[in-house]
Amino acid sequence: METYSIDVFIRDLAVAIPLAIYVFLLICYVTRKTYDAMIKRGVKERKAVYYNRKIIHIFVGGVVSAFIPFIFKEPFTPFLFAVLLGSFLLYKHKSRKKYYWFQVDENKYEVNFAFAWGFSILILWLYLGNPFVAMLPPMLISFGDGITGIVRNLLFGKRTKHWAGNLAMAALMIPIGYIYAGYWGVIASVVASFVERYEYNPLDDNILIVLSSSIILIIAKFFSFGL
Repeated sequence: METYSIDVFIRDLAVAIPLAIYVFLLICYVTRKTYDAMIKRGVKERKAVYYNRKIIHIFVGGVVSAFIPFIFKEPFTPFLFAVLLGSFLLYKHKSRKKYYWFQVDENKYEVNFAFAWGFSILILWLYLGNPFVAMLPPMLISFGDGITGIVRNLLFGKRTKHWAGNLAMAALMIPIGYIYAGYWGVIASVVASFVERYEYNPLDDNILIVLSSSIILIIAKFFSFGL
């Protein structure tokens, strides 16, 4: 296992600051503006909230995970900031001061998203030793789960688990899975696209996607199946 120095960690903390500002602005400012714009155009409140949740999936989780292998030298900093974000979002729920433009009372799945995203990066990077392969599960819950919600919202105007979203996720993520992890990435993407349809509160699709895809990648690495 590769060792990491305190100098590397400090260097990555400095690199993380612009990304943290980007995430903060998108969550606290940009999505509030998109919510207001949708409401003004007559979009129902719950539909606007759901769109915003998927915007965050794609432009926070997805965009950041795409940058991580290129700008970070270790996984602890992305993990730390993901835990901080998840803890902050959980606090907003507990304090009854939730961000109404993307948070809802009936679930805290955006908190699960942040923790699942961070833990998958940490565990897979350390075990696999390859930051690019380690990005696949975070991308599956970011780009993949993001496109499911957008497609379903466009088709049905509400949160639903229709198969149309799963097919859209598979179409997007199978090529990405191949680019990042070869044929095992394809397998992980197909399985994750299937399990996204299921959730058992508080065990939501974010957790199931990360668990299923991570297990496949770990098995492939453990048995030296070409990963």
